Amino acid sequence: MAKQSGLGDNLYVAGYDVSGDIGAVNSIAGGPAVQDVTGIDKSAMERIGLVRDGHIDYTAFFNPATDRAHDRLSLLPTTDVIVSYFRGTALGGQSACLVSKQINYDGTRADDGAFTFTVQSQANGYGLEWGTSMTAGKRTDTTATNGSSVDFGTGSTAFGLQAYLHVFSFTGTSVTVKLQESSDNGAGDAFADVTGGAFTAATGITSQRIETARGQTVERYLRVVTTGTFSNAVFAVTVNRNDTGVVF
Repeated sequence: MAKQSGLGDNLYVAGYDVSGDIGAVNSIAGGPAVQDVTGIDKSAMERIGLVRDGHIDYTAFFNPATDRAHDRLSLLPTTDVIVSYFRGTALGGQSACLVSKQINYDGTRADDGAFTFTVQSQANGYGLEWGTSMTAGKRTDTTATNGSSVDFGTGSTAFGLQAYLHVFSFTGTSVTVKLQESSDNGAGDAFADVTGGAFTAATGITSQRIETARGQTVERYLRVVTTGTFSNAVFAVTVNRNDTGVVF
């Protein structure tokens, strides 16, 4: 894959697309903390991994319109907030997701008149997870739909997966968004539901994180399907298929 810029990216916060109000994503970071365990008999540093962490920090413009940046971010919720950064809006692209606490909403009015806000989203419980975009940015379904598949390209894995969902708008009774898998893109192995790969049925704007069993086999091809009674569902999904064992 060729080098890319950061043009055309999206940022989703708890089921709201605030991309048009974000001037910069200042930092996306994650990984385990480390402890120095270097003995006095060693000639180089020794370190061991500790707890996972992560953050997504960004700068927002002031937009007080309904459900835009100020309306959503100024709430400073004390509950968990799911933040997802989509590197472009192509199916199979890369995206970073975080179950987080929104730490601040700090405004700055510069000498030249610019009025911006900085926001820090710090991980809570899981750390930062880079995954694969299972929708081309935001996807709109008007009826139950089998989405296009994504080829993860390395056969099956045996360590389960995690997935994130944002539902931006909804009309109807409910929609269930779920993952299906196949070893050969449905050529001989029909797509079947991923065990533990269904999100809780949505009836409005929402965001969710799910995970399967840690030792579960996940096939090479995955797709997102919708079921339920609805006439409009706009949503985005990210999947992190684990290549090695993980513990949360």
